[in-house]
Amino acid sequence: MAMKMTFRWYGEGNDRIKLSDIKQIPGVDGIVWALHRKMPGEIWEKDEIAAVKKSLDEYGFNNDVVESVNVHDDIKIGLPSRDKYIENYITTIKNLSEYGVKVICYNFMPVFDWTRTDLFHPLGDGSTALYYEKDKIKSDYRAMADYILGFTEKYGMSFPGWEPERMGRLDELFKAYEGVDREKLWSNLRYFLEALMPVCRERGVKMAIHTDDPPWDIFGLPRLLVDEKSIDRFLMTVDDEYNCLTLCSGSLNANPENNVADIARKHADRIAFAHIRNVKHYANGDFSEASHRDRDGDTGILEILKALHDNGYDGYIRPDHGRHLWDEGPGRVRPGYGLYDRALGIAYMLGVWDSLDKFDKK
Repeated sequence: MAMKMTFRWYGEGNDRIKLSDIKQIPGVDGIVWALHRKMPGEIWEKDEIAAVKKSLDEYGFNNDVVESVNVHDDIKIGLPSRDKYIENYITTIKNLSEYGVKVICYNFMPVFDWTRTDLFHPLGDGSTALYYEKDKIKSDYRAMADYILGFTEKYGMSFPGWEPERMGRLDELFKAYEGVDREKLWSNLRYFLEALMPVCRERGVKMAIHTDDPPWDIFGLPRLLVDEKSIDRFLMTVDDEYNCLTLCSGSLNANPENNVADIARKHADRIAFAHIRNVKHYANGDFSEASHRDRDGDTGILEILKALHDNGYDGYIRPDHGRHLWDEGPGRVRPGYGLYDRALGIAYMLGVWDSLDKFDKK
């Protein structure tokens, strides 16, 4: 069996890219979707899910993978109210399963989801990309948050994990997380997953945690899924075939000491979803996104794809952050989620996979 190529889409009225555009990319079978206007902790209702499925069915796309069923902060912090939000999450899993969803991608990062300091950094060839300037991520979380929220407000965009309602309570959130050290966060993650596994087994839905982006503590907040050792711990903490990993090559390789191909080889049977993107490292610790072509970055895209292929990976995969090409400037594209570079990334990955299929058999 082959891996299943997908494309992340933010929905009607929330994404300038149309399903008819994605339909023209060879090899895309499914759309990675979400109800992006839902706040963490809210139940995803059946009629809302059905409406998305209907729109995808019209173009022949499956809706197997949902990305960004975000976890409420009370669950991560471990407050008494977490049980109510866990019950809501379980109801959402049941509702999604009724409409064919097989994988839920989520994360367990405190306060911030992903973190970047420049959303449109010039790369020298006329394109731009997401950029992380290490010296800007020190103690002033407000400056980074104001930059990203200012962008979303100016261009009328919302980012998963950067909901204005939550970000408006930043100081309150940081205070709430003061007592949550690394071990406490591990314990809260285990509590969450152990509560979910029975319904996941019953409904055939895999929970696939996204590796932390970037893979180190920021602003004094602990990060858990940061390297091979922590991934080993996560998969053993709740050792269940429905407790899985979203392997994100870019987030892991933001730390150049991580060998993503080794992790892919070791845990191919527990990877339900793979995000493939390339990262270019700079000597001072900064990094930027790059094209999916192996030699344009330092992530080892070819080795990662070969590791998945050689271990019989038949899960879902998608191109992750791409560069912004041609007319894709601020206000015209979601940062990292343009049409053209992700389409190029798909063609590249499928070319690699097809070659492995054909020539490895000889």
